[in-house]
Amino acid sequence: MSHAVAHATSTGLDNKKLAFWLFIGSECLLFGSLIATYLVYEGRSVSGPTTHEILDIPLTSISTFVLLMSSLAMVLALAAVARADTVWSRVWLATTAMLGIVFLGFQAYEFTHFVHEGLTLQVNLFGSTFFVLTGFHGGHVFVGVLWLLTLLFRSFQGKLGPDKALNVELAGLYWHFVDVVWIVIFTVVYLIQR
Repeated sequence: MSHAVAHATSTGLDNKKLAFWLFIGSECLLFGSLIATYLVYEGRSVSGPTTHEILDIPLTSISTFVLLMSSLAMVLALAAVARADTVWSRVWLATTAMLGIVFLGFQAYEFTHFVHEGLTLQVNLFGSTFFVLTGFHGGHVFVGVLWLLTLLFRSFQGKLGPDKALNVELAGLYWHFVDVVWIVIFTVVYLIQR
């Protein structure tokens, strides 16, 4: 029987995990710059709808709750994979992906509503920075959903046992990162009114 050999770094972390933490660090810089750009230009629009006129905080609060619950499902999926519980690992991976899709549905609805209200990427600085920031986050959620569905597919192939728990852990790190970024975006864009 052959076992995969974990390649540890001098930090004691697996190479893949260390590389992934470095990737998340670079993503922090990227989202930090997008959030800073939003903050610099927020409230400086002279035409078109503004933040206070268009944001639907109750609706976005529901979508935020959905995304937070997906993080819980991700934790449960990793725990199930680690204990070789195939049925529950599939249930929790599918639940996480489904909640991500629901979040994206809320975002698509919100974007469509904003366009009907006259807010587009080109109409003013708020529209530009808002759509780039939240759209970029939505793109990250979409990538996460694809990753989760790939893991679910691998599970049905019988290729997602405890020896592959690191793959699920990396997906979980990404998913939790996306959730934390959304909490910051939700707070800065929706809750802090200037």
